[in-house]
Amino acid sequence: MQQGIEKYGIPLGLYSDRHTIFRSPNEKLTLEQELAGETKPLSHFGKAMADLHIEHIKAITPQAKGRVERLWQTFQDRLVIELRLLGIKTLEEANAALPSLLQKHNHKFAIEPKMTVSAYLKLEPSIDLNHVFTLRNYRQLGTGNTLSYNGKCYTLAQPASLRLDAKMTVEVRETLTGDVLLWHQGQPWALNETQKPQRRTSGSKKASSASPRKPAQNHPWKTTYDTY
Repeated sequence: MQQGIEKYGIPLGLYSDRHTIFRSPNEKLTLEQELAGETKPLSHFGKAMADLHIEHIKAITPQAKGRVERLWQTFQDRLVIELRLLGIKTLEEANAALPSLLQKHNHKFAIEPKMTVSAYLKLEPSIDLNHVFTLRNYRQLGTGNTLSYNGKCYTLAQPASLRLDAKMTVEVRETLTGDVLLWHQGQPWALNETQKPQRRTSGSKKASSASPRKPAQNHPWKTTYDTY
């Protein structure tokens, strides 16, 4: 989808089924999402659509779902037969033949639209799709503006450029290329992997509890007295 937006522009809407890829299965916001100012739970894909202002229409009725699935059925049925007739056996050969097969399919089944004006919006130069199509999670800042993500510890590459409060909840984004960055106030901030800070231990040893002492045989406590 990222390549399609870069080539054609941003669509006004997207029609899909209700798969959890496109929507969040959570009915309620998490505490981190509420602190981050979100108003409704979204999947990673849904957050990308919201950033691009793309209306996401989810199919609910069986008729609407069938309209969405019809093209996938064509690809899974007709396209497989076409590849077999061409004697294609490798992924590289299939990718090379795909443009001509799509052109053949569109020539036979495509219908001229009533309005020829493109419904795609031009992608603004200020939008970096590498920062939009990301995995997004929330983390709490630790000592020295450090945070943990996927078992690794990160810190700001330029700590003097951004002032953050201790134990603040921040958004962490992981790009499709594996880069991890901090997203704050609509801007990306580079992170560097670092070692987790070690807790300082006191040099003095903790005093051990004294061992119990057994009184001697002639101790006054063991003296018996006559009670008459």
